[in-house]
Amino acid sequence: MDHKLYLLKIALFDIKPEIWRRFVVPAGISLDRLHDVIQIVMGWKDYHINEFVIEGNRYTEDPETENDGAEESMFKLNDLIENKEQEFEYIYDFGDNWKHLLTLEENKYENPKLEARVECIDGQRACPPEDVGSVEGYYNFCEAINDIKHPEHKSYKEWIKDLPWYDNKFDIEKFDKSKTNREIMKYIRWSRSRYYS
Repeated sequence: MDHKLYLLKIALFDIKPEIWRRFVVPAGISLDRLHDVIQIVMGWKDYHINEFVIEGNRYTEDPETENDGAEESMFKLNDLIENKEQEFEYIYDFGDNWKHLLTLEENKYENPKLEARVECIDGQRACPPEDVGSVEGYYNFCEAINDIKHPEHKSYKEWIKDLPWYDNKFDIEKFDKSKTNREIMKYIRWSRSRYYS
């Protein structure tokens, strides 16, 4: 069994200041499981289809629907990415088209303080809300949510109340690493291998 760990950094394209996370995964994680981890570390809710683009090749969760690309569950990350500083893309929600850049920062990561083989190490800024309308929509949302005189302020405040993971308030600068890692631990427990008789 390969116990090697990868340290990855993920950042959203075209948003400044940058929204990013640094996290650890087993090198041999399958792309569909990597998708699950990305959803948790970024703060997405897995409402939409995704794809990875690695060395010009597409890997998606639903190649029949997308009419192109390979089934992501059939590929392991270390079979496609192995060199430090190697980059690849993760695209989520083809409507809003959230593009992420992933960078392999360490391909033999070691840290005796790690609590699990999947863990978020660091990050900055809150993930955009689902279905906010791409980068342009996100900037409009941020402007409106922070300006009580903005014509859309009240409607966005009401909308956020219906999104329980924001606790009725969206803080652009907030990233809660502890909460993220609690969600990762739930995922690890839920997705573990089980013995069936």
